[in-house]
Amino acid sequence: MPEAGVLFIAALSAALGAAINSVAGGGTLVTFPMIVALGVDPLVANATSRLSLLTGALGGAWGYRAQLARNRSWLVPFSVPSVLGGLTGGWLVLVTGSQTFSRVVPFLVLGATALFMVQGPVVRWLRRRQGASGEAHQAVRAGPAFIVSQFLVGVYGGYFGAGMGIIMLAVLGILGFTDIHEMNGLKSWGGLLTTIAAGLLFAGGGVVLWPVAFAMAIGSLAGGYGGSLLAQRVGPVWVHRAVVAVGLGSFVWLALRY
Repeated sequence: MPEAGVLFIAALSAALGAAINSVAGGGTLVTFPMIVALGVDPLVANATSRLSLLTGALGGAWGYRAQLARNRSWLVPFSVPSVLGGLTGGWLVLVTGSQTFSRVVPFLVLGATALFMVQGPVVRWLRRRQGASGEAHQAVRAGPAFIVSQFLVGVYGGYFGAGMGIIMLAVLGILGFTDIHEMNGLKSWGGLLTTIAAGLLFAGGGVVLWPVAFAMAIGSLAGGYGGSLLAQRVGPVWVHRAVVAVGLGSFVWLALRY
């Protein structure tokens, strides 16, 4: 059983991460290094923090239920590669082990930071496409290219996950979607299924610190609510810059440590 101080800091980090997600996104880039700094093995920290995010993922998918209802035909094509990719990514984490994960995690953090940095331009590009098309809903076929792309996104999401959402948005935009709200709905659904699939493997593999996961889940609920209020008063640009700074700093720290 972790000490009370560790649980408190874990809950605080989750609250901070959820609040940052409400304002600008990228909360994982803050939460994950904070959990590792507590002395938790990176692989265990990744698995534990991923499970603690399930409450937020459920809420996100529920919030976009109307958009998902308009895209029922996409739910199965989106679900299957998301689940299979999440299982594959989670399996790779367990099979390769903590030593391998510790070696690659600095570069995963760096890659996720880079994805976060391009999130704004990608979303603006998608919104411009939506405005140019003049259509709120556009039928898009779920072909083999999408199945393969979403599977690969799911593998990354199951293995690490930070920045997975922006990759999904970019893929959906390239494939022809123009409604950013429908895209966000599918992104939330795919992220939820990927997290559940990987989380089941993590739970079965015994790499989850359950007291820390529960503390983080509580913290994320509080932080998500507080962040929604903070978002109305704090400019997201400064939060975005702070997250990028933390992500780059975490890359250097993790690279030197592992």
